[in-house]
Amino acid sequence: MTTQGIEAVFMETHNWGKAAKFFQSLGYELEFETDHNSGQLRNGSGPTIFIAEVPADRETPLQLVLKVADADAFEAGDGVEVVTPFEDTHFGTRLATVRDPDGRLWSLQAPARGQSAPERPDHVQ
Repeated sequence: MTTQGIEAVFMETHNWGKAAKFFQSLGYELEFETDHNSGQLRNGSGPTIFIAEVPADRETPLQLVLKVADADAFEAGDGVEVVTPFEDTHFGTRLATVRDPDGRLWSLQAPARGQSAPERPDHVQ
């Protein structure tokens, strides 16, 4: 089984409120906000953006998350180094990390065991 495109963009920021407002000004809608300065936004049927606030002394990386329909059926092809195999997350998915030939790390996200990937709406009203 292969990946199915970009599932989400994960980014860290030094100011959750300003970052969320920036993306809302670009047409994204807030899907949920946590009680620890993070949340998820969506624009139509495209990938979600999950933003988490970090301390000012930390860098603010951006990570693309690729979608996998079934972690148990996933097999890494030639040239794909699995850094961490699929593990259950505290937010209800399974996550793995792979390294590309240039050394970049990519996250792979699959539904939790026994769950199927949610259907994406064609558009958000």
